[in-house]
Amino acid sequence: MAKFISYVKNKRQHFVVYGLPAIASALGTYTIAQVNVIEGNGWTVDDQRPATPGYKKVKYKDAMQSIENVLSYLNIKTNDNRLQIEFSGDLVAASGVGASAAQCTSLARALNDTFKIDLDDEQINNAAYEGEKAYHGTPSGIDNTASTYGGLIWFVKNLSGGKNTMELLKSPIKIPLVIGNTGITASTTEVVADVRKSKDNDPVKFEKIFKIYKNLVEEAKQALLAGDINIIGSLLNQNHKLLQEINVSGDLNDKLVKIALDNGAVGAKMTGTGRGGLIIALAENRNIQEQISKAIIKKGFNAWNTNIG
Repeated sequence: MAKFISYVKNKRQHFVVYGLPAIASALGTYTIAQVNVIEGNGWTVDDQRPATPGYKKVKYKDAMQSIENVLSYLNIKTNDNRLQIEFSGDLVAASGVGASAAQCTSLARALNDTFKIDLDDEQINNAAYEGEKAYHGTPSGIDNTASTYGGLIWFVKNLSGGKNTMELLKSPIKIPLVIGNTGITASTTEVVADVRKSKDNDPVKFEKIFKIYKNLVEEAKQALLAGDINIIGSLLNQNHKLLQEINVSGDLNDKLVKIALDNGAVGAKMTGTGRGGLIIALAENRNIQEQISKAIIKKGFNAWNTNIG
């Protein structure tokens, strides 16, 4: 039996796929993969991860294909051995939290240990990226990178197919974060395709948005390095407005953002695919963090507290 843990993180998918920089942060929650090899052939999966209701059903075909992708990439045959794969951990599988990346990365690590492949982190990351293709079509790569390496990451996708830019960042403080869950599971492939169609129809609008976003994320990098929560919060708010402009936020995302801001958040935005999924909210301290999460829960949604940095 092999057991491996992968981080999950917050990311910005819709800008990264166009080669724009983004910042990802690992969170203190995990997906655990275990692999047993027994007599027989093929493989089975027992998915014990906590999840948004309906998430695992909606993502079932993608999840099964992701496992096939990772097995194929690592050239692991199941003709003479049967693999029992189990996923567990305390990461809630939901749209916007990188659950698929954590699943793919932890599986790659568990298979690496079971079959003594001796992969380094870069190769683990590549295997996880192949798994992510089942969920996202052409993934940005930021999800699996953050899940593989953890910490705060500055990420730029190489659109020419070369090596992506990845820089590990270090904030001088731990920043209290609230994650709010709309309870809606969205299709990343569909939403990304819609954004691409909109961009093709109005390239001038998107070029303006991309320019604003690039300046914004550069400022966010410096604010994180300085540990300036107020600036980071302001930039989160600006980022959410940009996501509204490209039509990837949704009514419930906007509602949760407003609840967070009305209850003391210095900044809040949707995260991940959008049109459901999650929002993140920054708090000045633990007391306000608790106040925000309680307010979201009081309105009938799920929320949990974590830290970045």
